[in-house]
Amino acid sequence: MARQRSPQRDPAADAAALLRRLGFAILMIGLPIAALVARRGVVVMAPVGIALLVIAALIDGEHRRVSHAVQSLAGRLAGIAGIVVLGWALLSLAWAPFAAPAAERLGNLAATLAVGVAGYLALPVRMRSANLYPLAIGVGAAALLAIGLLAIEDRPAWDEETITRDRGVVALALLVWPAAAWLHSRGRDLQSVAIVMAVAVATGLAPTPLAFAGFATGAAVYLVAASRLVLAARIVAYGGAGLVLAAPLLALALASLDPALATWREMIASVPVRLVTGYGFETALRGPSVGLVPAGGPETTLFEIWVDLGLVGAAALAVAVWSAALGASRVDAAVAPGALAAVAAGLALVVTGASYTEMWFVTSAVVAALLFAAVERGQFRTQRPKAILSAILRRGRRAER
Repeated sequence: MARQRSPQRDPAADAAALLRRLGFAILMIGLPIAALVARRGVVVMAPVGIALLVIAALIDGEHRRVSHAVQSLAGRLAGIAGIVVLGWALLSLAWAPFAAPAAERLGNLAATLAVGVAGYLALPVRMRSANLYPLAIGVGAAALLAIGLLAIEDRPAWDEETITRDRGVVALALLVWPAAAWLHSRGRDLQSVAIVMAVAVATGLAPTPLAFAGFATGAAVYLVAASRLVLAARIVAYGGAGLVLAAPLLALALASLDPALATWREMIASVPVRLVTGYGFETALRGPSVGLVPAGGPETTLFEIWVDLGLVGAAALAVAVWSAALGASRVDAAVAPGALAAVAAGLALVVTGASYTEMWFVTSAVVAALLFAAVERGQFRTQRPKAILSAILRRGRRAER
């Protein structure tokens, strides 16, 4: 009896599949763990993982047409708002007091966003389940590692390793939602709840309340979105955009309750025109060291973006929040609550202390968005069609009779 030959394997396709799996393993397992033990773990691991995805896409071509994907990104309000922010930040260098260092940081931010766009363009049209399950493994392992490290360590808040742990847990507060969404979409709700609870404990043990504020906000929105998705999306969209735009008014109204807000009120009263143009990119970060910006201002992106980019930057950020929240409600029904929770968590982080100029935070947000895009592309029909040939034959026999 002749031996049946096995179909020929394509070495290039095998190599691309291996590189893609390795790239996702770095983003899903390596990055959350590295973020807890290395200060620049997120910044280093993300480009490496995305580079492998890009190489795999160039080898096998299992990605959408670049022109179509770019038009899709640029045509969304969130994408337009991001372009406006980058353009206005670049223009603000003309009057920024720290133009040279600000230009360098702006270039790094633009490069990070470009790497994220490259990763999005390199995603395959359909994601295999084998490439997505490591996301839950990585987030769960990182959460357990964070709990162990934070439970046994007793370090001062200014210690470098403590800052690293806090940043790693903040990254978990973002990455937990794509992991939970993927498990929920596959009917593994028990595992999803277990990972969310592990991250809840990790954020509760974090050195600062920043990570827990982001996680708690995301969890609250997720619970509402699970039953009232449209309502939750509107709350996040209009509430978040309104908070960004009304931040200076809140500072004027509540200045007597918080010294940081009183500092912001003094800045607004001294040069009101700067509410429109801003002082220039990165002024809020470097200004206190030379007395240009009063020390003790709010440690939040809302303060920084109003000081740096004024009304133009704040309006673009508000549009981005509004568009992202409403867009998250339009994705696959199994993924939408998690996507909306991630948007809410990111908004809570920038309100309570995360800076839009910090590379580790921007990179964490970019990776979380990229993984959500991957999870959404994993939502396609995998059930085989029912075998109807036998039914057709039976009907044909009956007709002949």
